[in-house]
Amino acid sequence: MPASNSPIWIIKLTCSLSDPDLIGQCADKSTCQSGFAQGAKQVNLKPSIQVGGMSKSNNYACAVLKQFGGGGYGGSDNVITDEAELQQHQKLEKLYISTRAGKHFQRDIVRGVEGFIVTGSKQVEIGTKLSEDCRKYGVENTCTSGNTLSKAALNYGRARAQIEKERGNLLKALGTQVAEPLRAMVMGAPLEDARHLAQRYERMRQEAEAQAIEVSKRQAKMREATGNADNTLKLEAAEAKLHDLKSNMAILGKEAAAAMAAVEAQQQRLTLQRLIATVESERAYHQRVLQILELLETEMISERQRIEAPPSPPVENNTPPPPSYEEVNGVFASQTHNGSSDSISYFLGEVMHSYQAESDVELNLSIGDFVVVRKVSNNGWAEGECKGKAGWFPFGYVEKRERVLASKMAEVF
Repeated sequence: MPASNSPIWIIKLTCSLSDPDLIGQCADKSTCQSGFAQGAKQVNLKPSIQVGGMSKSNNYACAVLKQFGGGGYGGSDNVITDEAELQQHQKLEKLYISTRAGKHFQRDIVRGVEGFIVTGSKQVEIGTKLSEDCRKYGVENTCTSGNTLSKAALNYGRARAQIEKERGNLLKALGTQVAEPLRAMVMGAPLEDARHLAQRYERMRQEAEAQAIEVSKRQAKMREATGNADNTLKLEAAEAKLHDLKSNMAILGKEAAAAMAAVEAQQQRLTLQRLIATVESERAYHQRVLQILELLETEMISERQRIEAPPSPPVENNTPPPPSYEEVNGVFASQTHNGSSDSISYFLGEVMHSYQAESDVELNLSIGDFVVVRKVSNNGWAEGECKGKAGWFPFGYVEKRERVLASKMAEVF
C-alpha cells in the first residue's frame, strides 16, 4: 500500500457484468461497498457505464486504483473511457434493452392469440352443435298448433352456422396473419445474430478494459525500473494488443449497433402491422356477425308479430261503400242486436282493430284510440270523430265504452 498521504483514485463503474479484475483492489474491502474513504479523490466517468439486460443490472463495483508518485493506474491514458466508445456502448445498451422488450411483447401477443384460438375453437364446436340441434328440431318437429317455432329454430340454426363459420375464419386469420409472423420474428436468425454481435462486443470491451489495466501496470514497472529491456518489450506488446483490441472493438461495435438498429426497426414495423391486422380481422368479423343477427332478428320479429296479431274482423267483399252525409242525415239510427233502429245517440267506442281509410270520407283508426260514434248505419258502417277528424269506419272495429280516462278524452278532440 502507498503512504497515507498518497491520494487514492476511486472510479465508480455501473456495469451489469461485474469485472473481477476491478472489484476489491483496494486495501480496505469496506471501501468498495460503502463508498469513498476519507481524503479520497473521486473520478466521475460521465455518464456511468451500464449494460442493461445482459446480466443483473444496477450492480456497482468500486475499483480503487493506486497512484504511485506521479504515475499509476489513474494517470494512464489507456483506460477505455473515450467519448466515442462510451456513446457506442450506451447506444448498444439502449438497443439491447429495446429489442429485448420488443421480443417479449411479440411473444406475449403470440401467446394471447394462441389462447384465443384455443378457446375460440371450443366455442365454434359448441355453436356448431347448437346449430345442428336447432336444424334437427325445425325439420323433425310436428306441432299441432302451427310451425312457427319450427321455422324460428331453422332460421336460428342457419344463422348460428353462419356465425360459427365467420368465427372459424377469424381464428384462421389470427393464426396466419398475426401469430405466425410474430413467432418467426421472435425465433428468427436476425435477432439472435444481432444479440450475439452485441454480446461479442461486450466481451471484447471487458477484455480491452483488462488489457488497459495491464498496460498501466507495465507502465508503472517501467517507471520503477527504467532501462529494463524486458519490461520495455512487455509494455510494447501490451500496448500493441490494447491497440488491436480497441480497433476491433470499434469495428464490432458499429456492426452490432447497425444490426441491432435494423432488428429494432423491423420489430416496431412488423408488430404494428400485426396489431392492425388483428383489429381489421376482428372488426370484419363483428360486422358480418351483426349483419347475420340483424337479418335473423327481422325474420323472428316478423313471425312473432304475425302470430300475435289479433284476427281481423270479417268484412265481406260485397260490403257497400260508406254512405254520404246527405244520405244518412236523419235517416239511420243506432243499430241493435235484432237489426231494428232506435233513436240516435252518441257514445264512446274504443278501437280494437286498426283501419286504414280508403277514401276521403273514411276515418283512420289505430288500436287503443277512442272515437265519438255519432251515427251507425245498418250496413256495418259508423260515422264518428277521432283526434279532431270525422269520417266513416267499420262499426265492428270498435267496442262501446261507458267510462273513459280524462286523458283519453282529451285525445278524442
